Amino acid sequence: MTEAITQIQSVTMERPFIKQLARLERWEKITVFAFVAPAMVLLLSLFVYPLIIFLLNSVFDPAFTIEHYVKAFTRPVYLRIFRITFEASLLTTIGALIIGYPVAYLFAHVSATTRGILLPLVLFPFWTSILVRMYAWMVLLGNDGVINQLLLKGDIISSPLPMLFNRFSVLVGMIHFMLPYMILTLYSVMAGIPKELTQAAASLGAPPYKQFFRVYLPWSMPGVGAGCLLVFILAVAFFVTPALLGGIRDTMISQVIQSEIEDALNWGFGAALSMLLMIVTTSLYLIYNRVMSIERIHGG
Repeated sequence: MTEAITQIQSVTMERPFIKQLARLERWEKITVFAFVAPAMVLLLSLFVYPLIIFLLNSVFDPAFTIEHYVKAFTRPVYLRIFRITFEASLLTTIGALIIGYPVAYLFAHVSATTRGILLPLVLFPFWTSILVRMYAWMVLLGNDGVINQLLLKGDIISSPLPMLFNRFSVLVGMIHFMLPYMILTLYSVMAGIPKELTQAAASLGAPPYKQFFRVYLPWSMPGVGAGCLLVFILAVAFFVTPALLGGIRDTMISQVIQSEIEDALNWGFGAALSMLLMIVTTSLYLIYNRVMSIERIHGG
């Protein structure tokens, strides 16, 4: 009987504390929402609302229709442009990964002083306008450009190499622009890989190449996936680089969208192409989110 009374008294004494704790939790949620609400309003007004308008424009012209989507999938010219866009984006992603991975690996294994010297070299392109960079490549790759002139004067070639206004120049410009994104994304993951893992593999007799391929590379795969996803999504929507460095055969989907909306004033078809592009990039993100995580990689 005494124990029952004691339990009732303890429960009665705890109730005010429970109510106070619940009140504090509610105020915490309200405070968090108050800070997040302005960002949510900004996101809804500047991102979600335009997407909804584009979606409506793509299926109402003026009545409900899927004509624009049928046109995008049935006209060979648009299918070819989509193929060119995805091929160029994929090659850009592969090129940026091949060049960026060793640089990021170097960043993760040098001293802080050396890293402080090298990092501005990677960030320098962010401080330069993309137009300036693309015009610089035009000067370098043209028939009378620096590279061709050096090759001609060295008797390495007899006539200028066609390095401008083609797929090669587009890929060079796109890879150059995307390298900082790939390097910084890879480095952010590599910097968190414990050095003790490779040291343990070395202590067990694993040679350097096995330490890298069996230990380090799997742990860096989330960075590889994130970097490739970021570069591919940005490359798919490239406009300035193919417009300046590419030819007619290197037209990408962003150029077609700009032409349909600004020149032809065909908002419905331009909106449909934009929605298709967004569907592709969103699908890639969902696939990455499903597959590329450190727990799933090491958990099988």
